[in-house]
Amino acid sequence: MTMKTVDRIARFSLTVANTGQMARFYVEALGFMPGKTVRATAAPYGVDGQATIRRLRLGQQEIELVGFDETGAFYPEDSTSHDSWFQHLALVTTDMAAAYARLSANTDWRAITTRGGTTGGGPVTLPHASGGVTAFKFRDPEGHPLELLELPPGSGTSEAGIDHSAIVVAHAEQAIAFYEALGLKVSSRSANQGPEQEALDAAPDVRVDVTGLSPPQASPHIELLSYRTPAIRPGMVGPADIACTRSVLIPSDPGGAGQMLIDPDGHRIMLVLD
Repeated sequence: MTMKTVDRIARFSLTVANTGQMARFYVEALGFMPGKTVRATAAPYGVDGQATIRRLRLGQQEIELVGFDETGAFYPEDSTSHDSWFQHLALVTTDMAAAYARLSANTDWRAITTRGGTTGGGPVTLPHASGGVTAFKFRDPEGHPLELLELPPGSGTSEAGIDHSAIVVAHAEQAIAFYEALGLKVSSRSANQGPEQEALDAAPDVRVDVTGLSPPQASPHIELLSYRTPAIRPGMVGPADIACTRSVLIPSDPGGAGQMLIDPDGHRIMLVLD
């Protein structure tokens, strides 16, 4: 399949079992605004039959919740932050305390981040060398990993939205080459480790190289998570599985729309016109 360069990331696409229930969670617990809902063929997603697609907006960014008539496997109960299929959305907040309180008022979610050995101990602030952000990772009612993210002062971000989607990769340089071929450029690099990162990921002895890749036009970006330790757990997900999250990109050439690409680690990229 011919690679096409892209202009921007339009949205992120999550497979869900119950679009109505999940939409309510994202609106009530996370502050998303509801958008249009359509019934359409599931063929562009590589799935047979029909799908219900609900758009939701946070600030200037969008996600879509896609419910197939025949949903695949649910998230494994023992999912971790270093699974090969891991892909989370980082949701920017300008008031972490208020965002965490709003989330906590809804009980239908599960914490990833730990503090002092207690799951759900609250947000953690990473050291300056790891970006200086305050963050909290958790899973929505169906297991999709998410992150509340408050950027440090002077970052230039003044409104809520989706900052990036982070994906686990086995070989960073191979993944970088793939995304650079699509027109994204390396925009940041850091090596994260220490007790704060271990609490954030709920994993021991975390050492992870983080590479940011930005598209030509302003939009969310992609972050590659290359774990040195713990070892990345291998595995693949099918296109209708709940763990299948897609990055939806706008190609520079309209003729490139309609393609489904798969990166070297199995993460899916859809090229669309809108």
